[in-house]
Amino acid sequence: MIPLTLAEIGQENIIKKITGKQEVKLHLENLGFIAGSSVKIITEIGGNVIVNIKDSRIAISKEMAQKIMV
Repeated sequence: MIPLTLAEIGQENIIKKITGKQEVKLHLENLGFIAGSSVKIITEIGGNVIVNIKDSRIAISKEMAQKIMV
């Protein structure tokens, strides 16, 4: 299990776990980051990442991406 920030760009990954405080977990779940979901990094800009999840593109900070374990 690795943080999303270490995953390869363009590769499909399955979310295994969301770490962090409860409010962070809830925020990520509201964006669609749920254990068992598929996520793919589209690009990385200045450490921040743009991901494709549930047919949507979402930009998240590096700190948030490190809390998503794949």
